[in-house]
Amino acid sequence: MTDAAVFLVAGLCLLLAVVLPQALRRVAVSAPMVLVGVGLLIGLFPIPDSLSLEPEADRELILHVTELTVLVALMGVGLALDRPLRPRIRRTWGYWSPTWRLLAIAMPLTIGLVALLGWAFAGLGPAAALLLGAVLAPTDPVLASDVQVGGPMTAEEIDELETGLDADDGDTAHRLDEVRFSLTSEAGLNDGLAFPFVYLAILVAAGSFTLADAGTWFGWYLVGKIVLGVVVGLASGWALSRVAFRSSRPSLRLAEQGEPLLVLAALLASYGAAELVGGYGFLAVFTCAMAMRASERAHDYHRAMHEVVERLERLFTLVVLLFLGIATTNGLLDGLELSGVMIALALIFVIRPVAGLLALGVLPKPAEKAGGVSRADRLAVAFFGVRGVGSLYYLAYAAGEVELTDLAWLWSTVAFTIVASVLVHGVAATPWLDHVDRRRGATGPGLAGPREALDPTSG
Repeated sequence: MTDAAVFLVAGLCLLLAVVLPQALRRVAVSAPMVLVGVGLLIGLFPIPDSLSLEPEADRELILHVTELTVLVALMGVGLALDRPLRPRIRRTWGYWSPTWRLLAIAMPLTIGLVALLGWAFAGLGPAAALLLGAVLAPTDPVLASDVQVGGPMTAEEIDELETGLDADDGDTAHRLDEVRFSLTSEAGLNDGLAFPFVYLAILVAAGSFTLADAGTWFGWYLVGKIVLGVVVGLASGWALSRVAFRSSRPSLRLAEQGEPLLVLAALLASYGAAELVGGYGFLAVFTCAMAMRASERAHDYHRAMHEVVERLERLFTLVVLLFLGIATTNGLLDGLELSGVMIALALIFVIRPVAGLLALGVLPKPAEKAGGVSRADRLAVAFFGVRGVGSLYYLAYAAGEVELTDLAWLWSTVAFTIVASVLVHGVAATPWLDHVDRRRGATGPGLAGPREALDPTSG
């Protein structure tokens, strides 16, 4: 493939990224499916010798590209969530009940079950098995746009939402889209919360894991780094919001000027600050976005920032999916074995659905309350646990920290799982969520508009 051909293919692929979201709005084919498919086809043709597609050789490139992609997606997710969460008001924590359940129950279960299969069925060592579970457990904020909320609501919709929630209005609870909200908020938080288990696998692989190591892991990697990430994110979001919305100097009130690039400064500053002090940067970015959204919740400035992030996310996703598809037909699956295929399919069709149903079904909150998930919606939330770009990042990160004898098998299995998830969840998303909307009677203005509540193709 000549350089001119590379430019031509890149331009055509970028055109695909632009037109696909609109062209596929009501078709049971998602944009990620098409982009991966295009990559698979491109990979069948000769590629330049200078273009290496070996994950072990290009680990640094994979690490940084996937890192940026996830960061952009996390900022977008944090800005898009309209449901309030006020730390001092206990009632608002209940609005997020499905999220806490998925994080506290479904995610650890998924890690444990996948690790168990890797150890017992694939013959992996304890460290590699644990790493496989940690890498594949988090749902993805990048590839799950078809099952996530759209952009921020308008001021009128926010007022209607908060009025209904404050009044504990049953009609408001009925019209809330718990499926998309649960999947979006889960994806926003579990990418950061998977890191402690990745570190646990790294510590186990590094040598003997003593009781002292366990204490260090719990106190620092599980608790300390999470707290630091959240605190840095909240502080960053609060400080930037004070400047953008309420600065004493008009020239600094960026919200009034409509300058949306503040969102990129917020993303980079919160991530960098959290990493410098040792916290989890992914959590910092998400909580920074949440803190910014909590300030002047109904301001149109959030919508402008979200549009910038959404376009960046689309571009990064294009790059990652194309190269994933190309690499898949150029040797990335050479290390794939039947055990890896079975684990991937078990995760998609059994482990995640069962873990999700258990998480949402234990002492469930009444469906007529905000944060309560009906039985039918629980199945949708449990099933649509899309795997994606975050898994590639975590595996690339771990591969740079410790030597793993099963690394080729891990790359092949993780890549196959992502491609299978894109195909399975992409086909099912539109018809299933259309059915969810029809059953809820989600038509009309306000909460039934095409945002948090209701557009199955938004995001």
